[in-house]
Amino acid sequence: MKLAVIYTVLIAIMLIALTAVFVCLLRLIIKALKTYIRSTEVRKEKAIAAKSLGEVLKQHRTECKMTQEFVAEALGVSRQAVSKWESGASDPNTTNLIALAKLFGISPEELLKEAR
Repeated sequence: MKLAVIYTVLIAIMLIALTAVFVCLLRLIIKALKTYIRSTEVRKEKAIAAKSLGEVLKQHRTECKMTQEFVAEALGVSRQAVSKWESGASDPNTTNLIALAKLFGISPEELLKEAR
């Protein structure tokens, strides 16, 4: 008889402990979900702000009122190469990247920092 009571008490304590753990986990999940939902605007903002290298190159070229032909001639490459860089089909090599930055009047580091 005493053994049955002890087992019953132990089971009750274990159920209470499991319930407490479940409630704590549930609270943590709810808190994490609330934080995630609130960060939607920040994630959208970062996605908009994040640009590929091609987008950055095109932006600087248009801000400087240059054509792809002008950039190509200044760097000694084809217009198609500049087009591929801007579309993301390929990336400029290091020498051309430095020359592009110089042409746009910024440092290569700044140019790369603007890209993702």
